[in-house]
Amino acid sequence: MSPLSFLLRPVLSFRLDFTVWALRRRPNNIVDRWDGSTYRRVVLLDGGPAEIEIAQTGTLDNPILRVSLSCTELGSNAKATVKAIVDRMLGLRTDLTDFYNLAAGPQKLRFLRQDFYGLKPPRFPSLFEALVNGIACQQLSLTVGIILLNRLAENYGSAFRTMSGISYSFPSPERLAASNVDALRKLGFSRQKGHYLIELSNLVARRKIDLNGLETMDRDQVLKRLYKVQGVGRWTAEYVTLRGLGRLSVFPADDVGARKNLQRLLNISKPLDYNAVSRILKRWDPFGGLIYFHLLLESLTKQGYL
Repeated sequence: MSPLSFLLRPVLSFRLDFTVWALRRRPNNIVDRWDGSTYRRVVLLDGGPAEIEIAQTGTLDNPILRVSLSCTELGSNAKATVKAIVDRMLGLRTDLTDFYNLAAGPQKLRFLRQDFYGLKPPRFPSLFEALVNGIACQQLSLTVGIILLNRLAENYGSAFRTMSGISYSFPSPERLAASNVDALRKLGFSRQKGHYLIELSNLVARRKIDLNGLETMDRDQVLKRLYKVQGVGRWTAEYVTLRGLGRLSVFPADDVGARKNLQRLLNISKPLDYNAVSRILKRWDPFGGLIYFHLLLESLTKQGYL
C-alpha cells in the first residue's frame, strides 16, 4: 500500500457526520461508509482503486479534516485529485452564511439550523454517478434504491481489499456499459431501467455526451439538457441538478418523502403537490436545496439513524 495523508480545513462551520449522512442516506450504503467517526469510500484513480478515509478533529467552528489515502500505486497528482473529490463530495468550500442568516428568522427553519448546524450540501463525485443514482431510485423507496445501487457496486465496481475486508467503488461507465439488460434484471432492475443505465453508460464511456458541460449552464439550460437523456424525467433532472451540480436553489419537489418532510415541518394537513412545494419555497429562495438536505437529516433522525 502507498499511504498518503493530509489535512483540509473546511469553510466554517462543518460537521462531518451530518454531511456524510446526507450523502449516504441509508445505513446499508456500502459505497459511502460511516462507522460513527470515520468516512470511507473507494474511488478510482489513475493507478486503480484507492480508499479514502476522512475523520474530523478540532471544533465545530474550527474544523480540521484528516484525509488518508490507501492505494497500490500512488500517482504524482494523487493528492490534488483526492482533494478535489473530497471538496466536491463534502461541500467543503460552500459558505452557508446567507442561509444561516435566513434560517435564524423563521421559526420553522430555526430549529433545522440549530439541530443540524454544520451540515454542508454533499455532491456525488461525478454527474454520471448522480444520474445512475437518480435512475436507480426512480419510483422506489430509498431503501430499495440503495440496495440496487449496492448490487451494482458489488458486481461492476472495482474491489479494494483492506484490513477490514473488501470494499467496492461505484461502477465506472466503462464497466457498466459492458453489462446487458438481462444481467441487470438479475440484480433487481426492471428491463426499462437496465436499458436506461446501459445506454447512459455507453454515452459517457464513448464521450457521446458532455456531462461536464452542464457545470457552466444555468438551471433551466441544465434541466432542458438532462431531459434529453433517456430515463430522465423531472424528478431525476432536479435530483441531479442538486446532488450532482450542487445547485442549492433546487428542491426536487416530485420527491414524495421530501414533500412529506416539508408538510410535517410546516404542520400542513393537506398533502402537498409539486406546485404547492414550489410556491412555499419561494419565500426561502434560493435555498430550497439546503432545506431539502436539512429535512432529510430530520427524517433520518426520526428513523433513529443519527
